[in-house]
Amino acid sequence: MQSPSEIRLRQRNLDIRQFDDVQPQVDDKQTYKSQLKYWQTKLLHVQQAYYHSGKRAIIVFEGWDAAGKGGAIRKTTEKLDPRGCTVHPIGAPKPENQEKHYLYRFYTKLPEAGCLAIFDRSYYGRVLVERIEGFAQEHEWQRAFQEINEFERLLTDDGARFVKLFLHIDKHEQLKRFAQRLNDPYKRWKLTMEDLRNREKWPDYENAINDMLQYTDSEASPWHVIAAHHKWHARIDVIRTIVETLSQGVVIEPPPMDPAIVQLARQKLGLDTD
Repeated sequence: MQSPSEIRLRQRNLDIRQFDDVQPQVDDKQTYKSQLKYWQTKLLHVQQAYYHSGKRAIIVFEGWDAAGKGGAIRKTTEKLDPRGCTVHPIGAPKPENQEKHYLYRFYTKLPEAGCLAIFDRSYYGRVLVERIEGFAQEHEWQRAFQEINEFERLLTDDGARFVKLFLHIDKHEQLKRFAQRLNDPYKRWKLTMEDLRNREKWPDYENAINDMLQYTDSEASPWHVIAAHHKWHARIDVIRTIVETLSQGVVIEPPPMDPAIVQLARQKLGLDTD
């Protein structure tokens, strides 16, 4: 009998403040479009490989308010087959879930074999917003680090792959984007009271994010911090990270077709060249 794997934290220095001055850019629109198309095509091939092999992947998006998670997710899924990819926007738990364990509603959204599941925010809310806003008591969110690690471990032991992405911007960039939303009638709806309240607690969230990165960055499901000050670069970096992570140890080339089916198809379709 195979013994369960251990949870091995990576012990990296992932203090979020060290990324404030990391602001890589894509210089021009043509480069952006070219790189975006390249990595979107690569991701489609990865999705097809996971379908053929029956593998599952869970892609977790976390990040500051206005960091560009929505835009990155749209570009990530733009060229994928929607039958094999589901996006789960996560908000506050509904009344029927409030008396259940907080991980319950995520168990019910796990992908089927051959599929990808994308979480737009996730169970990490337990150690972020629920911690800061007092929705979880201290002993509950402290306990959650181990619970989340165990949750991810049981899934990776079962063959699932994780890609965990944190989109980072600094406080000045967030202010700039909030102002843009306020001045654009088609984006104004995105600015909420929660956004404004969360901004007032920026240092508290910094500490909570650093704890999250430190205590849940495991070898089996590591965190990837995406410098998101420049949206074009962030979107490309997100898709590249997903492709490279999900490609590890996976045959991406399509499986060979049954020669008998090929021969029959050529005959039936009038394509036999003999």
